[in-house]
Amino acid sequence: MKLIIASNNRHKIEEIKAMLGCRFDTVMGQREAGLELDVDENADTLEGNAKKKACEVFALADSMGLLSPGDAVLADDTGLLVDALHGAPGVHSARYATDGHDDAANRAKLLYEMRDVPEGRRGAHFATAMVLKRMGDTDIEATGRVFGRITREEAGENGFGYDSLFFYEPMGKTFAEMNAEEKNAVSHRKNALSLVLAAL
Repeated sequence: MKLIIASNNRHKIEEIKAMLGCRFDTVMGQREAGLELDVDENADTLEGNAKKKACEVFALADSMGLLSPGDAVLADDTGLLVDALHGAPGVHSARYATDGHDDAANRAKLLYEMRDVPEGRRGAHFATAMVLKRMGDTDIEATGRVFGRITREEAGENGFGYDSLFFYEPMGKTFAEMNAEEKNAVSHRKNALSLVLAAL
């Protein structure tokens, strides 16, 4: 069975491959599958964006004859929801500071917005909405979350996005200070994938 991940984000693809490689014979990103498509993520919710990506990538893959019974397309949308910012950046996490995916600019803006927020009010959580669209079967939808707090400065060299600002209390470090195995054991994406696997 083949799984096409509806993303061109190398970091995200690597995380999902590490977790779902045991369930599918072949796991690949959409560019690796020969799908040149940039889905406009203009839905109002993470769930809406995940569904939109899954449907559009699935439709293109199907039209190109890339899918057989049992094959699937997996799409997700992830956001960082900060309590003190009333859930921002949320669905706009990837484009928080600019129209492009500028991780450094996004982190700088978040630090600026949080500059006067005291320690006890810096709570936040990552949420990943995930949709697995299957050839000849019903879709699976799941949302995974992980809770932590926003640091006052970046820490760690691993990960991507807001990982260097997201402190996970049980492990005493930011996501960017964790290695891939540590992060994959506790992350929002792992929690969503676990729900998808359970449904499978």
